[in-house]
Amino acid sequence: MDPREFFDELKRRNVFTVAVAYAVGGWALAEGISQVFPVFDIPNSVVRLIVLFIVLGFPVALVLSWFFDLTRYGIVRTPDRAPEAKIDIVGPSNLAEKSIAVLPFENLSEEKANAYFASGMGDEVLTKLAQLAELKVISRASTERYQSHPDDLRGVGRQLGVATVLAGSVQKAGDEVLISVQLIDVRNGNQLWAQGYRRTLKNIFEVEAEVAEKVAEALKVKLVRAEAQRLATPATTNPRAHDLYLRAHALGTHSDEQSLEQTITLLRQALIEDPHFALAWGDLAWAYLSIVDAYRAPLEILTPAEHAALMAVANDEHAGAGHTYFGAIALIFNCDFPVAKRELERGVALDPNSSDAHRWHAWYLARVERDFVAARAELERSQTLDPFYTWPAWAASAVAIAQGDYEAAMQFAERVLTIDPHFLYDEDPIAHVYVAKGRWQDGVKRYESLSASALGGPNFELAVCYAHTGETAQAKQILKELEARAQHRYVDRTHIAAIHAALGDKDKAFAELDQARQDRSARISAPRFYPWLAPLFDDPRFADLLHRIGLDSQNKK
Repeated sequence: MDPREFFDELKRRNVFTVAVAYAVGGWALAEGISQVFPVFDIPNSVVRLIVLFIVLGFPVALVLSWFFDLTRYGIVRTPDRAPEAKIDIVGPSNLAEKSIAVLPFENLSEEKANAYFASGMGDEVLTKLAQLAELKVISRASTERYQSHPDDLRGVGRQLGVATVLAGSVQKAGDEVLISVQLIDVRNGNQLWAQGYRRTLKNIFEVEAEVAEKVAEALKVKLVRAEAQRLATPATTNPRAHDLYLRAHALGTHSDEQSLEQTITLLRQALIEDPHFALAWGDLAWAYLSIVDAYRAPLEILTPAEHAALMAVANDEHAGAGHTYFGAIALIFNCDFPVAKRELERGVALDPNSSDAHRWHAWYLARVERDFVAARAELERSQTLDPFYTWPAWAASAVAIAQGDYEAAMQFAERVLTIDPHFLYDEDPIAHVYVAKGRWQDGVKRYESLSASALGGPNFELAVCYAHTGETAQAKQILKELEARAQHRYVDRTHIAAIHAALGDKDKAFAELDQARQDRSARISAPRFYPWLAPLFDDPRFADLLHRIGLDSQNKK
C-alpha cells in the first residue's frame, strides 16, 4: 500500500477522528484530575499514574479504531475495503492494429466561447469513424478526459486499448474555419497522416467525411460501398441547424437536470431548422431517455422520446442510435420485449462501435432472456469501447448480482467509483452489493458515510437497510419523506414498495408496484432484477405481476 492509499485508509477507518477526540478528551481529563484530586488530598502519585494510563491508552485507541467502529448497533468490526478495481489496461502488444481514439479537438479561436464548435467537430469525425465496422473506435465519454495533445501518447494508447489517436485543432473567426488534424501511432509516436482545411461554415460539412476517409485509408480499413456512401453523406447541410446541434452536443457530458433541459431545447431548435437531421433526432431521443425517470415522470416524456427515436430511423434507416433508443424505450418503459429485441439487435448491427448499443442489448439479454453469460460478454464489449464510462460498469455490477456473482459485482461497483467517485443513481454501487448479499448493517454504514448532497435527498435503499436492521423509525421517516416528495415531483413507486416490503407490509408493497406499473416505471419491466424486492418474490401476487408485465416463465428462475 502506497502512502496515499494508507492515508485514505486511515481516514476511512476514522483513525484521525479517534486520535483528535482522544487527545482532546485525555487532555481535558488530565486537567480535571490535576485540579480536583488535590482538594480531596489524593496523592500526586495517583494523578501521575492516571496521566500515564491516558498516554499509554493513546496507541491502543488508534489500533482499536483501525479494526472497530462504534455505531448505532454497538461496536462492529470495520469491513475491509473491497479489492481495488482497476481500469483494464491493454498492453501494447495486444493493441488492435485498426483501432483509434479521437482526442478532444483544441480550440484555437480567440473567442473561448467557440470551444463547443471545436469539441463538436471532433465528435462528428468520431461519429463518422464509428460507422466503420472494421475499425475499433473508442467512445467520447472515455476520450474527453484527455488533453488535445497529451504528452504520454503511449500511456493513452494503453489505457484506451488503441494503436492510434487522432488529434486536432479548430480555429474559428466569423464564418471562416481552419481545421488541422493529425493521425499518430501511439506505439512509436510516428505521424501517419496530417492535413489542414480552410473552410467557411457553409461548406464545413465535407471536412468530416474527408478526414474519416483519410484515416480509413491510412489504417488500411476496407470500406464497403454502403460505408463509403454514409461517410460521404453529411448529417445536415444547414449551418444554423449544425451550430445548434454542436451547442447541444457540448452539453452532452452533463447529466444534471438543467443541462438536459437546455440540450433538449437546442436540439428542438436545430430540428426546426432541419427536420430531416437524423443525428439530431437520435441525440434528442438520448436526452429524453436521460431526463426521464431521474427528473421526469415516464408518462410525461415517453411520447416525445418515442417520436424522436422513430424520426431518427425515418430520416436515416441505417442510423443505429434511433434503433437503439427506440429499443431501449420498448424494453424498460413499454415492456414490449419482441420490439426491444428486434431494435436493439439492429442497433448493434448498424453501430458496432457504440458502447450504448452493446449496453442496452446486454440489458435486454439479462432482464428478459436472463442470459447472463451473453449479457456480460456484451457489457465487456461496451466497456472495451468506452473504458472510462460509468454506465457499462454499473450495469455489469447489476448483472453480476442477478447471476449471484457477488465478488464480481463488488469489483464492478469499485470500478464505477474509480471512474467517478461521486456516482450514485438511486443506489450507491457498493451499498447495493451489500443489500444483495443481505449485509444490512454494512449498507447502513456505507450510506451514512455519504454526504447529504451526494445522496440528493431521502434514499429508499437506506430505508430498506434500516428496516432490515430493526431501525423501523428511521425507515418510516424516509418513507414519509418520499411520499411527501411524490406530491410535487416524480418518485418511482417501486422504491416505496421496497420500503413497505422490508417493513413487512406486503399488501402496501404490491399496491405500490401496481401503481408503478401504471406509471410505466423503468424498474417494473424486470422486478426480479432488484434485490430490494426479494421479500416479495415468493408471493403469488409477484408471479401475477410478472404475467401482467409479459415476462415468460424463465424470469421465475
